Amino acid sequence: MGMAYFAALRSNCVRRGVGAVIVRDKHVLATGYNGPPSGTVHCDEVSCIRVDMHVPSGERHELCRGLHAEQNAIIQAAVHGVSIKDSIIYTTTHPCVVCAKMIMNSMIKEIVYAEGYPDELSQLMLLESSLATRQFSMTEDDIIKLFEKHKLNFGEH
Repeated sequence: MGMAYFAALRSNCVRRGVGAVIVRDKHVLATGYNGPPSGTVHCDEVSCIRVDMHVPSGERHELCRGLHAEQNAIIQAAVHGVSIKDSIIYTTTHPCVVCAKMIMNSMIKEIVYAEGYPDELSQLMLLESSLATRQFSMTEDDIIKLFEKHKLNFGEH
């Protein structure tokens, strides 16, 4: 999970930095963080539509300029021709419904997440699937200690 938090440091989302790591047999297959497509303006450089429209977390995903961390990890694997079948995805935040559907169809076998996310449809669809889902317990103090151990300043990008 620590690697997912490290990946989240690359995020330029003004609302929530999220990181994801896809692993199989203790080998990292792909990583991702939330942000706009390559070659486009970063979210922290332009106004966020979701912030401007006061869109609550977990709603209206289509209004976001960025891709989610889970999506970017899956795309990274595809670009490099890496199969993620039967892998585990570690993500700092519970997947939204769009990411949950992508994870299901990617044949990932387990989701390990740190923080919850207010998306009831995602939770319902994951319950219907054969995917194992579990919450990783790591306190904010544990995360800060991890970053300090590696001389990273928590909260700065």
